[in-house]
Amino acid sequence: MKAVGLIDFGGPDVLEILDLPDPVAGPGQLLLRIHAAAVNPTDALIRSGTHVKMFGRTAPPPYVPGMDAAGVLIGIGEGVETDLKIGDHVMAFIAPNGSYGAYSEMLAVPANSVVKAPRGFSHVEACTILMNAMTARVALDTLALTPGSTVLVTGAAGTFGGYVVQLAKEDGLVVIADASEADEPAVAGFGADLVLRRGDDLTDRVREHFPDGVDGAIDGALFNERLAPAVRDGGTVITLRMHSGEAEREVKLAPVRSKLHSEDREKLDELRRLAEEGKLTIRVVATYPKEAASDAHRRLDRGGLRGRLVLEF
Repeated sequence: MKAVGLIDFGGPDVLEILDLPDPVAGPGQLLLRIHAAAVNPTDALIRSGTHVKMFGRTAPPPYVPGMDAAGVLIGIGEGVETDLKIGDHVMAFIAPNGSYGAYSEMLAVPANSVVKAPRGFSHVEACTILMNAMTARVALDTLALTPGSTVLVTGAAGTFGGYVVQLAKEDGLVVIADASEADEPAVAGFGADLVLRRGDDLTDRVREHFPDGVDGAIDGALFNERLAPAVRDGGTVITLRMHSGEAEREVKLAPVRSKLHSEDREKLDELRRLAEEGKLTIRVVATYPKEAASDAHRRLDRGGLRGRLVLEF
């Protein structure tokens, strides 16, 4: 089979088409023919080698990025009990390691990482849901705020941030979000109760509205410690990219690792249901053939995306 991967870490140009052995569905696995894979910022961390600095090297090259895939179920491994059938359109949350990644024509994955694609969704649309939405779900579950509590969401115009806003509203939270002037209508459309202009003085403006600070924050914009002044004493800021520690007033910085939940099928299927009901906004910016993966990563590296790029296989 063909996959998009790399031998040596680096910029977008290190991505190449690889010939890898066709996978088979082993015990407890499902075999997928992948038609679309989302291009996420985490994929750039794998490509650049940053993930090795964060987690250590766990497998030899080649490395195949990709955490989000959609396609067709073509094989069921021994011992798998599933409601899925051969030929079903499905989506999967991939926890990549070495040559195991979503940028592949075929993949054998743990059965609990796979759910049906939402009815009426294309492969391109379906592949943009699970990783970001599960990360948002785990972030909110880690905060464990009660309905009516206040949560600040930074980077709310991005895919992850948008899902956080929408899932927080499903949880009954009061959502304060940041946005540029151009993004304000979209973020308000996700359901944010208060939209504040993005910028380095965001924490000051949060305190103008909430003098004691919000109950918690989810930091999609990578403010890290700089977001702590917006949170009440002893509160928590959920961070990305494994940033942890404790800031002023015992405000905790708690990293979220969604890949540890890649086989939580109950939550994955709940996210499918919400997408099917129109409660998660799907945004695809552009699609690329697998041969143009380097172009997709160059566009990703420029930033400013309001949705996901997708590779088609």
